[in-house]
Amino acid sequence: MEHLIHSRVKNIEISGIRKFFNMVADRPGLISLTIGQPDFPTPEHVKEAGKEAITGNFTTYTHNAGFLELRQAACDFIREKYGLDYQPDEVITTVGASEALDITFRTILEEGTEVILPGPVYPGYEPLIRLCGAKPVYIDTRPNGFRLSAELIAPHLNERTRCIVLPYPSNPTGATLSEQELREIAALVKGRPIWVVSDEIYSELVYNGRHHSIAKWLREQTIVINGLSKSHSMTGWRVGFVFAPSFVTKHMLKVHQYSVSCTSSISQKAALAALTAGKNDAEAMRLQYKERMEYAYRRLIDMGLKVEKPNGAFYLFPSIAAFGQSSFDFAIDVVNKAGVALVPGSAFSQYGEGHVRLSYAYSLNMLKEGLDRLERYIKERQ
Repeated sequence: MEHLIHSRVKNIEISGIRKFFNMVADRPGLISLTIGQPDFPTPEHVKEAGKEAITGNFTTYTHNAGFLELRQAACDFIREKYGLDYQPDEVITTVGASEALDITFRTILEEGTEVILPGPVYPGYEPLIRLCGAKPVYIDTRPNGFRLSAELIAPHLNERTRCIVLPYPSNPTGATLSEQELREIAALVKGRPIWVVSDEIYSELVYNGRHHSIAKWLREQTIVINGLSKSHSMTGWRVGFVFAPSFVTKHMLKVHQYSVSCTSSISQKAALAALTAGKNDAEAMRLQYKERMEYAYRRLIDMGLKVEKPNGAFYLFPSIAAFGQSSFDFAIDVVNKAGVALVPGSAFSQYGEGHVRLSYAYSLNMLKEGLDRLERYIKERQ
């Protein structure tokens, strides 16, 4: 009966990140620096709000878009943090940023349309795009420090271009875009029949300067994706948000409603606490991530590896091209000989080949042990 499975589903694969993690997860003594999972516990007041939701019987369906107080809090949060002006009818509370992306693409993409993606890039976009019958178009950002720019985008625009994805701060590179770079992209796209999907899930984890959203200059053509997984260490609570003009969200809401009805009511109550009493919870985590980043970056440089210094998220993306192996073969060799797991760069499109991704969402002690092992491995190969 497998021949009856939809061909588009058969032709997509499990994320290369998860595939590699699952492949090596059971190795005894392995130090895994693979997954973008914050190692901090969810803040106590957020957990308490979830408990109170259960004991207070806030356990029924909510408004499909999320209960009003939460949507208002989400609007207030991004207004205060990033200067974005949205109303509650322009917000949908989703089951993580992943569902936010899914309903976005299913709402705006049609058969044969094209989506511009910066390469290397998080592998979760392409399968959703292909399931819509659309085509991902990758742009090589390596010569520009892993940053998409108006100059890089312009030659790829055509009548089939429906969407540009701006995933900054970036997974896997930690790159961020400046206000000037965003203004230039906005000027290029403004007035064209093209959406910008701005995935800002790491917006609270910027190390120098502040996060900027292209929605400030291109509001009517931008769909902003955000959530609480990274900022508040709430990956398992599955709370994301879509912000967009109401003429878009009213259609996205239909897709969301038929997919999940609504986000968990308990998680929504926890999210309200995160966005109000806990609106600055990310700051303490951000400072620790920055300390870890500086440590890991210096260690990699001292090993002789070429690596762009990240300005956001919690990843480093060093080049391993000098070793003359594919990123997958290199990563497997490091697992087998050094007992350290890094994600092959090929998981992030063809433009990630020749690199590996290291997540520093781990304690300094674990980072030190993992980097000590990696350093010994590299010295043995030199």
